Amino acid sequence: MAPPRPLPGSRHMLDESPQAGIRWVWAAAALLFAAYGTVSLRLHQRMLTTGYDLGIFEQAVRSYAHGHLPVAELKGPGFPLLGDHFSPVLATLAPLYRIWPTPETLLVAQAALLAIAVVPIATFAQRTVGRHGAMVVAFGYGSSWGVAQVVGFDFHEVAFAVPMLAFGLVALAEDRWRAAALWSLALLTVKEDLGLTVGAIGCVMVWRGARRTGAALAAAGVVGSMLEILVVIPSFNPGGRFTYWDKMSASGTGTGGPQGVGDTLYHWTLGVITPDPKATMLLMLLAPTAFVALRSSLIWVCVPTLAWRLLSDNPDYWGTGFHYSAVLMPMVFVAFVDALSSWEHSRRHALTVAGAVAALLLPQFPLGQLLHLDTWHTSPRVAQARRILHQIPDGATVAASNRLAPQLTDRAQVTVFGFPGSRPSPQWIAVDTATPMGWPISPLQERQLIDQALSDNYVTVVDRDGYLLLRRRQ
Repeated sequence: MAPPRPLPGSRHMLDESPQAGIRWVWAAAALLFAAYGTVSLRLHQRMLTTGYDLGIFEQAVRSYAHGHLPVAELKGPGFPLLGDHFSPVLATLAPLYRIWPTPETLLVAQAALLAIAVVPIATFAQRTVGRHGAMVVAFGYGSSWGVAQVVGFDFHEVAFAVPMLAFGLVALAEDRWRAAALWSLALLTVKEDLGLTVGAIGCVMVWRGARRTGAALAAAGVVGSMLEILVVIPSFNPGGRFTYWDKMSASGTGTGGPQGVGDTLYHWTLGVITPDPKATMLLMLLAPTAFVALRSSLIWVCVPTLAWRLLSDNPDYWGTGFHYSAVLMPMVFVAFVDALSSWEHSRRHALTVAGAVAALLLPQFPLGQLLHLDTWHTSPRVAQARRILHQIPDGATVAASNRLAPQLTDRAQVTVFGFPGSRPSPQWIAVDTATPMGWPISPLQERQLIDQALSDNYVTVVDRDGYLLLRRRQ
């Protein structure tokens, strides 16, 4: 009997049968889905999620589910979310939200999106480095800190980009140009900056031999991003502009003002890896692949995301926090496997180091919470908070603390208490005075606003266990 034919254009395939022993891959995806979903849902059940960002995205999906363009009350009265970021892909969650209209819908969907990305990555790895090596790669991606940070911080639209990149980059690594292009173009529906990533994928495709397809894809990606940033978003934005330009100052000082030649050179050279959080993030990005990912041309796909983050004056973009590194995880792990395909003499050592690094990093990020007793304990204050919030009627306008907001966005019009530009004089105010986040206002400012509300037109309905519920007089 003739041996099974390899996939078109595949390189250095060890197990060429696409059906050979991949059931464990789906089992891994199911296990990751359970882990991701558990962490996210427990955070929400313990009231550790926030209006910024889970509440915002729920309001957007809720709008889509009712046949409207996305509006996020948390960003301002009637604020059109397409004027903030271009993420029409959120509309795909609308049917699920109609069935299960709660924030948990978004968290479960995010867990599924992040988990399914392991399937193309691990399957590609099995064809390239064998089953044992593929298991190391699956563990590395599944436990990666960039994915874990998304799981541990609300919901974000970039969850859609993770499987798109995984499927697309695997297709690119296997020279399946059409599939790579189609998966990449889908990124244009996720967020406006990802068109630049599409452009980078196109350039890599040109480098790897698909000149016409790659050039067309690169052009489509760059033009798509420019249209979204310069035309589409400003047309929806109340101020008629893309509001994130001020976070992308090239001055290196945060002011966007003039600077000397020396400062400019520093900002575009050493400024890319300083201060320390930048270098730390780059080190942690590559360490889980034993730095072998640098041997693959696919690693260049990381450049657009790293560029806008490292050249920004916003410190939140520099480190390993929040959700900003999620899209980098499939990039580095597919690049890792691609590099291993032509580096057979040190493959075992690289996989050993990669597995060890992944195991060492795992407890330091949100997936490690599965091993903490606190994760499985719900404070009695949470039950008290739910009883208090239950007194707010459906459809009411509410200003709530950031951690209380996503507990209400499925049935009320919610803003964050103290956030500039919020709806004035809401019908209800719900504040956690015992554990203030210090955002968007300080505890002192929060107390001053509460005193002002009580002296104006509000009465105290509940003041218990650090929770304060005020109602506007009729």
